[in-house]
Amino acid sequence: MPDTPGSPVGLHRVIAPAGVLPQAAQQLDARPELWPDEVRISVERLNLDAASYRQLAEAHAGDGEAVKQAVLRIVGERGKMQNPVTGSGGMLVGTVDEVGPESPLGVRKGDRVATLVSLTLTPLQITDGLARWDGRSEQVPAEGHAILFARSIVAKLPDDLVPELSLAVMDVCGAPALTARVVREYVDKGTKPVVSVIGGAGKSGSLSLAAARDAGAARTIGIVPFQAEADKLDKAGLADVVALADARDPVALANAVAGAMEEAGAGALEQTGDSQVGRGGAGEAADITVVCVDVPGCEHGAVLSTKAGGTVIFFSMATSFSAAALGAEGLAADVTMLVGNGYVPGHAEYALKLLRDEPGVRGLFEGRLAED
Repeated sequence: MPDTPGSPVGLHRVIAPAGVLPQAAQQLDARPELWPDEVRISVERLNLDAASYRQLAEAHAGDGEAVKQAVLRIVGERGKMQNPVTGSGGMLVGTVDEVGPESPLGVRKGDRVATLVSLTLTPLQITDGLARWDGRSEQVPAEGHAILFARSIVAKLPDDLVPELSLAVMDVCGAPALTARVVREYVDKGTKPVVSVIGGAGKSGSLSLAAARDAGAARTIGIVPFQAEADKLDKAGLADVVALADARDPVALANAVAGAMEEAGAGALEQTGDSQVGRGGAGEAADITVVCVDVPGCEHGAVLSTKAGGTVIFFSMATSFSAAALGAEGLAADVTMLVGNGYVPGHAEYALKLLRDEPGVRGLFEGRLAED
C-alpha cells in the first residue's frame, strides 16, 4: 500500500464505479493491507440491520442456509455487506488487529470495538464461510477482517456488557439520541410533547421510548402490531399507553394513536361515520412520531397520526422517502420529516446509559437475544 494517507472518507478503496463514495459503490477493495491512516479490525460478529435481514429471510422463504449463502455472495462480490434490495447493511464488533501510523481514530491493537458506521461502506472480507451461523438471526458470528477509514466511527466495547448486547444496542444508537434531541427542542420552547413510537417493542423503538421520557416528553405511546409484542412492551413499562395497529394501514394507525391519546387524557376524537379518523390537528395526534419498523409502507400512517406542525422521525431503512414526501403533500400535512442518519455526537454512550438505567429496555434486548 502507498506510504501516503488515503482519502479520509475511503475514496481510495472504491473499485467501481469511479468517483462515488464507498456507500454508493458497487465494489470496494477489501484487501487487508493498510493505508497509513486506516485501521484493520479482526471481525467477531456482524449485526445485519433489521430491514436487510427481513428481506433476505423473506426472499429465501426462511431457509437459513440460503440466507447464509446470499450474505456470502454479497460480501464476496461487493467487498462489503450491502443488501442490493434494501441498500442497507448493519455493523460489526471485533478486535483491532492493526492501526496505521497516521490513523486518528484513537484505538490500539487489541482493543475490542464496535464499528458505528454502516457495513454498506466498510470494506469487508469473510474467511470462515460463516460456518457458525445458521442464517436465522440478525447477529452473525463471523471470521474475517474489516477496514476503517480516517473518518470512520468506532467505539470500544464496555466491560460490563456481553458483546452481543453491546452490538445490539450500538446498532441502533442513533435513534434514541435523535429522539431525545427533538424532544428537548420542544421542551426548550415550552412544550412537553406527546411522542408516539411505531415499533415500540423493538430495539430502536424501546430505546426511543426511553429517550423520549428521559428528555421530558409529556406522554409516550408505543405502537406494535401483535398482542405478544404489546404484552412485552407493557411489561417493560416504557410507554404510558401501548396500542395495537398495523402501521401499513394509515387509518388504523391514526385511530390507534388517537385512541391512545384519549386513554392518556391527551386529546379527543373526531367521529367520522362508523370509524374514528385522526384529523392530524390539535389534540388527537402525536406531536412527535418515531418510525422504528423494518417493513415498507408505514410512511402515510406516520404522517396521518402526527399533528399539524409536528415532527416525524424515520429510522427504518425500509422507508420510502418519496412516499413520505408525496404522502405528506397529498394529505396536506404540515409536518417536519427527519431522516435518522444513525449519527449524533455521543449517541453510543447515551444508548448504553439508557440500557443500564432502564430495566425495561434491558429486559427487551436480552429477551430478543435469547430468542435469537
